[in-house]
Amino acid sequence: MDKTTFKGIVCGSRHLSHEEFQHDIRRAAAGFRNMGVEPGDCVGIFMRNDIPFLTANHAANYVGAYAVPINWHLAGEELTYILNDCGAKVLVIHADLWRAIHDAIPAGVTCLVVETHEDIGSAFGLDAQACTVPEGQTSWYQWLDNQQPITEPARVGPSSMLYTSGTTGHPKGVRRIALDDDKVTRMRNFRSRVYGCAPNARCMVPGPLYHSAPNGYAMQASKISDLLLIVPRFDAEGVLQLIEEYKLTAAMMVPIMFIRLLKLPEAIRNRYDLSSLEFIIHAAAPCPADVKRKMIEWFGPVINEFYGSTESGAVVACNSEQALAKPGSVGKTVPEADVRILDENGNILPANTIGEIYSRFPINDFTYNGRPEARAEIDRDGYITSGDMGYMDEDGFLFIADRAKDMVISGGVNIYPAEIESVLHNYPGIKDCAVFGVPDEEFGESVMAVLEVDNEDGISVDEVRVYLREHLAGFKVPRTIEIGKDLPREDSGKIFKRRLRDKYWQQAGRRI
Repeated sequence: MDKTTFKGIVCGSRHLSHEEFQHDIRRAAAGFRNMGVEPGDCVGIFMRNDIPFLTANHAANYVGAYAVPINWHLAGEELTYILNDCGAKVLVIHADLWRAIHDAIPAGVTCLVVETHEDIGSAFGLDAQACTVPEGQTSWYQWLDNQQPITEPARVGPSSMLYTSGTTGHPKGVRRIALDDDKVTRMRNFRSRVYGCAPNARCMVPGPLYHSAPNGYAMQASKISDLLLIVPRFDAEGVLQLIEEYKLTAAMMVPIMFIRLLKLPEAIRNRYDLSSLEFIIHAAAPCPADVKRKMIEWFGPVINEFYGSTESGAVVACNSEQALAKPGSVGKTVPEADVRILDENGNILPANTIGEIYSRFPINDFTYNGRPEARAEIDRDGYITSGDMGYMDEDGFLFIADRAKDMVISGGVNIYPAEIESVLHNYPGIKDCAVFGVPDEEFGESVMAVLEVDNEDGISVDEVRVYLREHLAGFKVPRTIEIGKDLPREDSGKIFKRRLRDKYWQQAGRRI
């Protein structure tokens, strides 16, 4: 097999032609239908990056259901909440993950357990025995082999329903309004242009498929591009090797990947032929201007960026030429969307004036699953906000001045302090706490917690960390935990978090 010309879906050592992939999708769609999955229902996916992830995602949509990709790092109670909230009938889950979390799966959810392939097991250092399907559980591959491909055409409309935490409370499912044929075509053309996963492209997705941008990218590329290469786990040199081996033309990345690529020794960076690259898109976290400049100098003018959120989609885009001309900008509004900078009273602000960023993307609208009131809370005249602050310059380029009030973005992952604080408040001896982001050279920022306690000698930071790991995904556990005295407070009595946070950012010489 010639890797430079192979067309289909690739993950590690496995290669499926587009015909084989579509055959599996139609078999899985028939299987879901036989299990009682109806239009509007939900199918949960709790997996690392893998081919069956996308098979299940496409198959759910095929029968008119919403696929619900779930962050596989989540703790048991977090998984339980999402499965109950979306009313999932089926959960497709890797074998090793099932072993770790099966007690948290609600009784009414049917599991299809996917053998964790050695491509993934070796990438994550997993025990081989844990990767096998447990006795008594339904094996995804055996189940798939027993299905006859569905013969009716795919339904138009539903897509993935991603869960995103707000700054308060439980995560919310972003349920896209079903698209008609015309809007499906417009969204495909939009993603081809802004994401770069166009027909004839040879694409790579090294980011997690449970995140909205990589998920949308992979879903489109696996439909219309010549090649989609799924990377189980990002490795800087490994990615360069894959670009050369498969003559990749496109990829979706996040800034932390750029940082790790740039840290490679010069000899390794020069070892690989990257001349096939045409379009790298990045998003999810701020990219320092010097990092972007260095990547453009190395990869060529193929580095592109978009700004948006799970709710809004990509509403602003920036190419290499624009990034060099306007360092620090995330670009200009895409033709399909509209962006406004508003003051607290909803007035549109003039150029170079910081306000809250609101956007509108009519063909990509949404509601929160079961929570229309939450959708209304972020809406002004049809424009929505994620709470980010920024300004437009006189040329229409958007600059982000500050992010959603408390949200931390670490390595491209959104972390919401309110969720961590609610767990800390249940720990004996903690009177109050503040969780916020501090600068991190590699991840952009990391999570820090300051605790106000009844008795300093009665609290062990290590024991607090263990407690957090029992209730939260590991990436949410603060990297730094300190015990503070006389924490600054607002007039309302609430901890003045920004005063705690600002000294770290001033030392770093940046605000985000």
